[in-house]
Amino acid sequence: MAFARLGEVGGEIPVFQQDDQSYDLRSLTDDIDGAFLAGEGIAKTRAAFAAGTLPILDGAASLRIGAPIAQPTKIVCIGLNYRDHAEETKAQAPVEPILFMKDPSTIVGPFDTVYVPRKSMKTDWEVELGVVIGKTARYLESEADVDDVIAGYVLAHDVSEREFQIERGTQWDKGKSCETFNPLGPILVPADEVADPQALGLRLWVNGELKQDGTTANMIFGIRHVIWYLSQFMVLRPGDLINTGTPAGVALGQPEPKPYLRGGDVVELEIDGLGRARQELVQA
Repeated sequence: MAFARLGEVGGEIPVFQQDDQSYDLRSLTDDIDGAFLAGEGIAKTRAAFAAGTLPILDGAASLRIGAPIAQPTKIVCIGLNYRDHAEETKAQAPVEPILFMKDPSTIVGPFDTVYVPRKSMKTDWEVELGVVIGKTARYLESEADVDDVIAGYVLAHDVSEREFQIERGTQWDKGKSCETFNPLGPILVPADEVADPQALGLRLWVNGELKQDGTTANMIFGIRHVIWYLSQFMVLRPGDLINTGTPAGVALGQPEPKPYLRGGDVVELEIDGLGRARQELVQA
């Protein structure tokens, strides 16, 4: 089972997907958002589906696929969280998670256009496992408490502009928060539908060439540790998105001349069980 949002930007319809059918959730909720997740929306959806009260959404296959969650209160990202990625960028592996924030308005659909910023010469790709928070989390006592606050998992693309990020004042947010820099989805898979989030394959292609082929088993800081750690510094709210890092294979880690993204390039990416996405790059 999975959740998705279908339709034009600003008018997405929340749906539940099962056996290649999309069921309209508007009788239960206006959107797949923090209020839905915190209000036991996943459990209520399962109950309604079992009771046969969810109608099939006519014409679902012809609708645009939006991001599977509404815009959250925040996106929190973990930098250098894969051993092979730290090695390829010649960075020392961190002893604590590296945190940065990303503008929530960067979220777009999994097949939407991604804009290369004006004056950008170093726009880069990063396939990442996204964690969606389902309950308020503050000062979690231990990693054992984390599973209770995770709603589900999504495929995320943490697009990055490396010059803005590294060479323009070393402020990571600046290179991460450009317009359209967080394509998300196509689906939100509930946490209990993912057998082991630390054993998922992640892959990304640029113009058909495989660039990243990693596994979440290679994280330096696992998902439970990351969520517990974040809760010691900030309140995580229902619907918030946590991007958990990227494996090796980004443009930044490749030999000169580094193959950064340009207008006309096509990026495809996938995570086991979380779907596949495709974005065309267009010059802003």
